[in-house]
Formats: sequence, structure tokens, C-alpha cells
Amino acid sequence: MSFFSKILLQPEVEEYLGNVFRNKELISALGTLEAQRKYKSLLNCLSHPPSFTTVRVNTHLASVEEIKNLLLEEIHKQFKGLTVPVFQHPDLQDILLIPVIGPRQDLQKLSAEVIVGPQCGNAVLRGAHVFVPGIISASKFMKAGDAVSVYSDIEGKCKRGAKEFLGTKVFIGNGISELSRNEIFSSSGSLKGVGVRMTDPVYLCPSLDNVLSNYLFLQNLPSAVVSHVLNPQPGERILDMCAAPGGKTTHLATLMHDQGDVIAMDKIANKVKKIKENAALLQLNCIKAFCCDGTKALAIGKTEDGQEGPPFSAESFDRILLDVPCSGMGQRPNMAYSCTLKEVTSYQPLQRKLFSTAVKLLKPGGILVYSTCTITLSENEEQVAWALETFPCLQLQSQEPCIGGEGMMGAGLSHDQLKLLQRFDPSSVTSHGMDINSLQDSREEDLILLANKDCIGFFIAKFIKLNSK
Repeated sequence: MSFFSKILLQPEVEEYLGNVFRNKELISALGTLEAQRKYKSLLNCLSHPPSFTTVRVNTHLASVEEIKNLLLEEIHKQFKGLTVPVFQHPDLQDILLIPVIGPRQDLQKLSAEVIVGPQCGNAVLRGAHVFVPGIISASKFMKAGDAVSVYSDIEGKCKRGAKEFLGTKVFIGNGISELSRNEIFSSSGSLKGVGVRMTDPVYLCPSLDNVLSNYLFLQNLPSAVVSHVLNPQPGERILDMCAAPGGKTTHLATLMHDQGDVIAMDKIANKVKKIKENAALLQLNCIKAFCCDGTKALAIGKTEDGQEGPPFSAESFDRILLDVPCSGMGQRPNMAYSCTLKEVTSYQPLQRKLFSTAVKLLKPGGILVYSTCTITLSENEEQVAWALETFPCLQLQSQEPCIGGEGMMGAGLSHDQLKLLQRFDPSSVTSHGMDINSLQDSREEDLILLANKDCIGFFIAKFIKLNSK
């Protein structure tokens, strides 16, 4: 049984998703009951964190084995001597996997309570402490140093500064308050930093904030797969069209041994600044970041000689990563998804504009990888079907590594085409979390297989451009 209830969705969104995951092609192949079971399993999975925390080693600065040993020491210290292993992924040599212990059902709930917002609650479930801006409510007489129970207000109904909240709330663990109630809700409202230091979260994940920051990058497993699928080579010119905050950008640069050009773009200046900060932190010099709307990245007419930034000439990149803005419905944990149906279905036109620009910027023989962190058909397989029909110059390619499942039926793609896609579907996992005993009794091979399946919902498609027409 699921520890938390299924993800809370707007009724119209839940109906929409139900129709997507019970479409005619799926029901014909699986049957109504199996399609319904998989859909129900998916909704339950989305409210829970993945079974592993995934980190990418910056192999530009250190070896994986060296960082693995340092990470083991840090986890041992954080987990109060509890022995939790760190695994190197066999197909992604720069990826380390840390098992998540939980849900821990023996924790005692305390009389003093702190209520946090949904996003803060999601972060706590993946190892974060509670930062002051995320706190909505605290018990009347709470002082610094008090032991408190932390709850997530998944419906967003708690009023800021409330002394008690009787609405729907989900227990996410216990901690120690770093500040008094009065300090948290002072009139200035400008406090930052940790408000509650989590000591006993429901899910035991390592807190990696400022831990080996030059050498580790916290990154979901499918996000790391994307860069390996693009497979950039030293000396090539690569474009990351929607790059912030720079996880995939810096991964691409690392895989290229910092040799060549990685052009990163985002249309929001503060996000571009974050890309540059991450590149500097990881000491990668081949990255050049620009503030630019990806739909406007193609130059009309001839560009100036030696121009580094956008707009760019047609057919000027060897490989392009298009990790598009999307509805984000594959992100986990997410106990409450507040977007309306109009918002969920609004991304397809933008994604197609970005895709069209990417095709024009790609050299003949070049590789284009399209990815999302969502589960809908309209943003994934339907986009592939549209792209193949709209651009005869594109051809689907097999993906390496391929650790996800094949694409989902319902967009009219052939079985052979679906096998060339990579969809990470958490609904294939029937249980959530693990305790320390099951972890120690399991084989490493089985745990790696679980990590491949029990991750965020993600989609990857890889194309080659055969000619310029």
C-alpha cells in the first residue's frame, strides 16, 4: 500500500490523464484492467520520491572511485553510522546511486508542528532541510532548539503565520527548529537559511547541499542518460537550446573533455547566470552561455564573421540537445500538481517552434535529441510523430545507453518506432521505498535494475538529419 495518497490533481487534469493512459491503442494491447492498473500505479508513484538519489561525478576534476569514497564517508556521517552503500551505475560510468531508506513508518509525531508549502515538502522528501521561505505555519510557542514535526500543506490552504492548521497535511518527518516562531514570521520577512534541520525524515536521503560541490552534481538518472545519448565528441560544436540550470550543459562539456564549444541558451537572464556559475564551479571552460529565446536563435540572412552568440546561421551545429519546457508531470516526488488543464496542454506549440528552429540549426548528418520530464502523450510520442511527418530529413535513431522502456502507444507510431524511443515509466514499479534490511539482503544487480525503473517520468527521442531539405 502507498504510504502517501496518490498525487493530488485538478479534476480536469486527472480526467485528461486517465484518457491518455487508457487510449484505444493501449487498451487494445493491454486490456482495460491492465491499462487501469498501470495508470493507478503511476499516480501513486508520482507522490513518492524515487528509490535512489542520483549524483553525477565531475570526471573533469576527479575519478569516480575517489569521489565515491568521499561520498560514502559523508553518508556515514549524516546517517549516524547507518551503513548505506553507494553504487556506480554499470552503463553510466559517471553516475553514482545512493539508495533511499523509507518510508519510515515508526516515527513518532510531536506536539509542536511546522507546516510547509508543497514545493518545500517535496524537497524535504529528497533530503533537503526546511528553509525559512518554505515555512507557512508554526506552533504558537515554538522556540529555537525545539523538536518539531514537519507537515506539507498539499492543498495550499494554510494561511501564512497561522498558529494551528487543521486542514489536509502530510507528515514528512521530524526536525529541530533553528529559529523561534517570532523570528520566522518577523515583520521584515527577509530571513533566509535553514529554519528546521531535519533529523528524522520519512525518507532518509543524504543532504548534498554544499557537499563536494566541485565534484558532484545532483541529477535525476534520466537527465544524465540524455547527455550520453547525445554522445558529444571533443572538438564539436554543441547547442543546448533550453539549458538552465546547466546540469546537462556541464555534463556535455565533461563528456567532451572540455574540448570544443558548448553553446547554452535560456531566455531568462538569472537562469543564464546560474549556468555560468555552474560551469565555473565545475571548472569547465568550453561553455558559452547566452540569454536568448530559443525560437529566435536562427539568423535571418548572413551572420557576422566570428560571431559566437545567437542568432546563429543555419546548419551550424554538430549536435543539438532540445530539453524543452514542458508540463513537468514526471517530476517526483509531487504530492500535489496545481496546474490547470489549459496549462498542461499549452506546451505543445512552443515545443514545436523550438523543434523547428533546432532542425534548421543542425548540420546534415547531425544528431538532435529531444527530451521532456513529463508523462503526457502530446508532449512526447505525438511530437515524434509530428516531427517525422513534418521533416522528411529526420530519421529516428536507436539510443545508447537504453535503460528506460519503449515509447507509449496512442500516437500512431509503429512498434519499431516505439522501440527506438526511451520512456521512463515509474508505473512499472509495484512497491515504494526500502528498509535497511531489504537493502542489505538485495543483490546489487537487482538494486541497479530498480534504480533504472523507479526514477522520474522522462522521455527521450534521438534523430539524425539526413540532408538539408
